[in-house]
Order: sequence, then structure tokens, then C-alpha cells
Amino acid sequence: MKKSVFFIFILLVNLKAEAQAEPINYATAINSFRNFYNRSQVDSIFNQFSPVLKEALPLDKFKPTTLQLKAQLGNLLKTDFVKYANSLAVYKATFEHNVFLLNISLNGNNKYNGLLLSPFKEESNQQSQIDPDLVESPISVKTLSGNIAGSLVMPKTVTGKIPLVLIIGDGGLTDRDGNNAKTGLKCNSYKLLAYELGKKGIATIRYDKRSVGESLSSTKESLLRIDDYGDDAVSVMNTLTDDQRFSKIVFLGHGEGLLVGMIASYEQPINGFISVEGPGESADKILMDQMKVKPKFIADEFKTILDSLKKGKTTDNVDPALYYIARPSYQHFLMSWCRLSPTRGIKAIKKPVLIIQGTTDLQISTENGQKLKKARSEAVYLEIKGMNHILKEAPADEDQNMDTFTKPDLPIKPELVAGIVEFVNKLK
Repeated sequence: MKKSVFFIFILLVNLKAEAQAEPINYATAINSFRNFYNRSQVDSIFNQFSPVLKEALPLDKFKPTTLQLKAQLGNLLKTDFVKYANSLAVYKATFEHNVFLLNISLNGNNKYNGLLLSPFKEESNQQSQIDPDLVESPISVKTLSGNIAGSLVMPKTVTGKIPLVLIIGDGGLTDRDGNNAKTGLKCNSYKLLAYELGKKGIATIRYDKRSVGESLSSTKESLLRIDDYGDDAVSVMNTLTDDQRFSKIVFLGHGEGLLVGMIASYEQPINGFISVEGPGESADKILMDQMKVKPKFIADEFKTILDSLKKGKTTDNVDPALYYIARPSYQHFLMSWCRLSPTRGIKAIKKPVLIIQGTTDLQISTENGQKLKKARSEAVYLEIKGMNHILKEAPADEDQNMDTFTKPDLPIKPELVAGIVEFVNKLK
């Protein structure tokens, strides 16, 4: 059974009928499901199966799959009704670590005839739709822990080989478009960048990070390391090396993606490397700098946790205010992240490098880009006035800057596109 299918949906329904309001029995069923799921009471969920679903999905198959997916997705925080038609109700299911559509069907006795998780996509406005001169196609790459899913964007009409840029996303649960459902980030930065580069004759691949969107992984968070993200980028890269459509391949790492790209670029046949809003210092220094806006006792506790991690020791008792960055299950990843030096890493890249830094990035200051440039003196350095961390026009004012993080159709800075195009076209 594919891991992308959380539960098997067996009832065939016609969804062309007019959508209706949420039936009371479905509201009761979804609430019951959420309670049992969050308590890991898989047997109780199974007891609500119809006879036909029990036959199709026995408990010995359903239980381990459900527990594995819960370890990956976390608790089900809320379910928002989307639509109902012909015995099928659809809910937006917000888990701790991702968002899906949860489809449920009940029989006449209010027993589950089917359950299915499917990818959730935010409705996008007209401006972020693909240009008619471009074509976007899905890609899927098998890895040792699951699969990486993404999108390839190319000009519809191609004469000869064209360059390709592999976009490596920022930290957190970032999807292929540059969004993060858990934090509420809806910027579409990678999608917009892919479309703009496509118009300039440059192909792109962007992908959901593992355990995000359509990319699945069996690796538990407690076992995850930043090197694993590097392995994922290499896996995508390996599918491209023999692709005769592309004249050259360039890595583009955004934010934390700089570090991932550095790991992935080792001994890979790339033609160039682009850092966009990449850190110039190790993660512990960047994070401690960001802690300056937190209450002193929170910042002090985080420093204590970091000091312990430097000694190879984790901390079990963590203030809930620090769970987003220092929860016990995340600390081994944090340890692997903090040990990397961006300045040493950028020196090790053997191909031409472009460093791009926005002047109104509140997460990664311009000093970071300047440190990368100093470490790699021959690199091209492009500082873009008024560009923030999500690659869009924004003032330095924090509230106005952060307001752009939820405007998916706000265009990315044209200077960014122009700088990338110029750099890529000059590569040999």
C-alpha cells in the first residue's frame, strides 16, 4: 500500500452533484475520528468501519500505517468543512506538521465506507497562474525513506538545450511553492520565481521538502538531520544528469537551502551555485540573534539548550515557547544544523557562485551576505534594495514587512530575476 494513501477510499461517488451543507452525522463522525486519532486509539477508529471497509483494510494493516503516519504528521489540530456531495464529505485537515484534505464517506449506519487523505492546495489568484507560454509537469523521485515530489517548469517552445535551476527551499515545513501551512506562510515565492525564470528561457525544478505536501518520508523527526535534506537534493539531481534537455544545472539555495545545497553540491556535476538570503554565520549565532526580541528568560533557556547540544547532550524539559525551534524531538536536527559553517561551505564549492541579499530581510541581515562574499571573494555579490526574506518588495518596518508573507500574488523583485538570469546565462 502506498504511503501517500493514509486510508483506503472504496466507495465510488459522483462529485458532479451540487455541494450541500455539512450533515450532522458527518460532523459527529469527523469529531469522533479526530478524538480517537489524537489518542492513538486506532482500534476504536477501526470499530467504526463498515463491514466492506474492514474486509478491504484489516486492522493488522490499518493500525501500523495509521500509527506511522501519526508519527509523521502529528496530532490532528482541526478539521474545517469544505464540501459535501453524494455521501462524500471533504474537510481541510490541519495536522501539526502538514495540511491535507480528509475525505470521508459513511454508509446508512453511519459507519465509515472510506477515508482518504489527499494533497491540500490553496486556491491561487490569477496573477500566480502559469503563463500560457510555459508548461508545468509533476516529478516524483524515489528515495531510501520515501519519495520527493515536485514540479518542473519549462518554456512551452524550446529550441535546443536550456539551463535548469534546482530550487532548494528554506527551513521548516516548506513546500515547493515556498509556503508553510503550519506557520501560515503563503507567499508563492518559489512558484513565482519558477514562472519568471521560465519566461526567460530557464527551466526550474522545485519540490516539497520531505514529509511536506506530496513528499513522504518514513524518517521520524527525532532521527532527521540536515544531511538528509542534502540527500534529497542529490536524489533529485541524479535524475537530471543524463537529461539531454538541459545545457547546464545550477543549484539555488534559499535561506537554510544554502546549507542544504552546499551539502548536496559535493562532487555533483553542477555548473553554478546561487545563494539567496543565505546565512553567513552558523545557525546557533543566527538563532541567538533572533532571540533578542524574546523575553530574557526564554533567550537564556535557549542558550542553555544550545550549549548542551554543543556538548552532544539534549534537553528534555523545554519551555513550550521554544517548542517551535527546540522541542526534544527536533534537537538532534538542530545539532546537525548548528555544526555547519556557511563561510567554510561556500569556499568548498568549486563552481561559480552568486550571492544575493535583500536589504530589508529581517531574518538574515545584509551582514550575512557580506560575510559570504568575504569568504568567497571571487563570487558575484548582488544586494537588492527593498527585498525581504521571501524575495518581495517590503519596507524595513516589521509589521509591513511581515504583511507580505500572506500575499501570495505579490510579485517577486524583478532585480532578483534579472540577476539570476544574467549569472546563469554567463555560465559555461
